[in-house]
Amino acid sequence: MDELGAETVPRHAPGHARVARALGTGIVAGRYAQGDVLPGEPVLLARFGVSRTVLREAIKTLAGKGMIETRTRVGTRVRERAAWNLFDRDVLAWTIEAGIDPRFLSDLAEIRLAIEPAAAALAAARRNAADLDTLDACVAAMRAAPGLDPAFARADVAFHLALAEASGNRFMHSVGAVTEAALDVLFHLSRPTDPQAHDVAWRTHAAIAAAIRAGDGAAAATATEAAVRDGLKNSAAAVERAPRAPYPEASPPCTRRNPT
Repeated sequence: MDELGAETVPRHAPGHARVARALGTGIVAGRYAQGDVLPGEPVLLARFGVSRTVLREAIKTLAGKGMIETRTRVGTRVRERAAWNLFDRDVLAWTIEAGIDPRFLSDLAEIRLAIEPAAAALAAARRNAADLDTLDACVAAMRAAPGLDPAFARADVAFHLALAEASGNRFMHSVGAVTEAALDVLFHLSRPTDPQAHDVAWRTHAAIAAAIRAGDGAAAATATEAAVRDGLKNSAAAVERAPRAPYPEASPPCTRRNPT
């Protein structure tokens, strides 16, 4: 790989998205450290073979995510990590591609524990028939798929997104949507590796769905916290074995049904 991370750029993507992803992954991987100035425009134009308009759109995209800033007579400088929008789907995906570490897992688990149990409690009070059908469909898909089957992880992701939707809170729904990229990878990492762990995993999610159906907010929150903590434990073990997990692009197998 060269320093710009060219092999991470999908050729079917729009030109500015390809360039932004190559530069973005290079930044989060540390090939460009905080405070570094990116190569000049002529160098980047030659490297990517794109127009000046496309390159500038890519730079504008990264600036909008808080990753870089452009200054007259200085150039384009990488900003400190604290300025990055870590809830941005691309920034999350690029961070994951660079390699997940225990700190990333812990930080993500903490924000999930702060939000998802509360979302489950709200869902118990606000869910409708379509929400319940979607949650049950995701549990059924998890139960049917062996733990190492990617279908299990996709159903797990879909369940938690459906949980945010069922909460009826637009902010929780938005948080669920922007963290989907991270959850997708983490749930692939945290798939149960043996039949007993698989049974525990789908039953834990079934307990969440049952509590929401029963309108028991406290039970729904408790079961959700257990699911998040169990996923963190499995993810941490998986990261130790394979710290550079790929970012999957498959769509969830269970989708929300329209209310009848």
